Amino acid sequence: MRSQLILFAIDICTVMLLVFGLYFPRHRRRDLVVAYLGVNVGVLAVASALSASDAGAGLGLGMALFGVLSIIRLRSTELDQHEVAYYFSALAMGILGALSTTSVWLSGGLMVLILVVMYLGDHRRLFRHYRHQILVLDSAITDHAVLVAHLEQLLDARVHAVTVQRIDMVNETTVVDVRYALTGRDLTTESVAPAHSGAYR
Repeated sequence: MRSQLILFAIDICTVMLLVFGLYFPRHRRRDLVVAYLGVNVGVLAVASALSASDAGAGLGLGMALFGVLSIIRLRSTELDQHEVAYYFSALAMGILGALSTTSVWLSGGLMVLILVVMYLGDHRRLFRHYRHQILVLDSAITDHAVLVAHLEQLLDARVHAVTVQRIDMVNETTVVDVRYALTGRDLTTESVAPAHSGAYR
């Protein structure tokens, strides 16, 4: 019982750091704060209750995974990939907090490892030159080389990948999904839209 309470405390501390120390200061989505906390504590409660009953931990783990995956799959608002990663981190911490292992510190260490990986993987300085945009261009461009050259001039960047989503020959517009790296500009003052979405007209 004492070891389980220690795991509960470690889980609560690590998920608080994950949400309030990493996610919210970096991404500022208030609605996902309660989602991550609810997923973590909910999985922790359900898995703990089932692991202590005749149903077993396996059933609890399966139900928790099914529930969270359903939430992510049937969500009504769009989530970026890094937000899905935070979902799974909160889920994994809750499961580790509920499982009885031979070493409390092994589970606690794995929770801390998840926290460290998210800190490094979602750090603003990691690949900070790289951007992803969906752009609406005010011309219909069918030639790929011309399109890449136009985007590089427009963005003042090196384009690594371009996917044409739609070309409207009537209204003369081109919708493209472009991935690029900034070059020749100060990132602290650059005025390009956020990294994951946006449009130019």
